[in-house]
Amino acid sequence: MADLYRKNLESERRKLWGECRLKGLKRDTPQRLRIAEIDRLLAEHTARKDQPPVDRE
Repeated sequence: MADLYRKNLESERRKLWGECRLKGLKRDTPQRLRIAEIDRLLAEHTARKDQPPVDRE
């Protein structure tokens, strides 16, 4: 099954990055801050996905 959460985050990141490049936005704009937030969320999601499942006995 596809990882829809990751795909949605990556899609939003690409859209924002294209907007920032087109408009030449600086680092402290809301769009660039959201890109940094998405990068953090993607890293957390990848780290959580790589961990082995916990046995609940």
